[in-house]
Amino acid sequence: MATQQLIRFDWAMKNILRDKANFGVLEGFLSELLSTEIKILELLESESNQQTEKDKHNRVDMMVEAYQGERIIVEVQCEKQVDYLSRILFGTSKVIAENLKKGSEYRHVKRVISVTIAYFDIGQGDDYVYRGSTRFEGIHTHHVLQLSPCEKELYQKESVADIYPQYYIIRVNSFDQQTRDNLDEWIYFLKNEKLPKNYRAKGLQEAAEKLDVLKLSGQERRAYERYLESLMDRASFYQSTYGEGLRKGRKEGLTEGHKKGLAEGEKKGRQDGMEQVARSMLAKQIAPATIREVTGLTMAQLGV
Repeated sequence: MATQQLIRFDWAMKNILRDKANFGVLEGFLSELLSTEIKILELLESESNQQTEKDKHNRVDMMVEAYQGERIIVEVQCEKQVDYLSRILFGTSKVIAENLKKGSEYRHVKRVISVTIAYFDIGQGDDYVYRGSTRFEGIHTHHVLQLSPCEKELYQKESVADIYPQYYIIRVNSFDQQTRDNLDEWIYFLKNEKLPKNYRAKGLQEAAEKLDVLKLSGQERRAYERYLESLMDRASFYQSTYGEGLRKGRKEGLTEGHKKGLAEGEKKGRQDGMEQVARSMLAKQIAPATIREVTGLTMAQLGV
């Protein structure tokens, strides 16, 4: 099957897809994921809109306003973060709070849809795409709470779940490379940065045109190659420091010859590994907030 080499989606989000002329790529992806036609009205301020040297250590994210009025957050996370589920909750809550004008009625709260493209193991499960929403179920009857006719008119929504945030998590590494539908074609691209010629999901043909590696200018190509190198360096850095600490902890635990010792050794190994990561990041003058986000350690814990 002939394939076309494309740019990684996270780099494209940061450098190409913010251009209104290229909105069709992201619109296609979101339309396939959400199973409804998505049209982007505008790009809103997000954490990684700013192009700074320090920002290359952050996750890549975009926030858009759709013509339907929703705020849609799309995040790509490459590095493992144990508390990432809490991170998603914080992100949606922050958007809700910041976009309700003082004095406004609560019915004007904009719905938020959070989309996470994760290149690490998050949670446990046998699927690679998960959807989460809020619903209220009766404790005694198990009846799902519905909107009254008056509330439907007020919110212009059909169900309670349509009012609350909705979450999508794509576990890219768990995808088995089998394309069963249009969304799978997108996930195949996200995992492989390649696009078979016969794929027809919404937005992919535009992606083939806009994200072709061969169409990058010399300067863009060098920037992209540096980005790929930084991803490999960070992956190697994390694996070497975390893995070394974990192996040391296991060895200490096995020496004691007890399961308790093994558990304590692994815990100590993880702690040692994270401390090594944090100190190395400090040496590279990485921002304390980023260090805390990656390792879970505060500067006080490191004696700084």
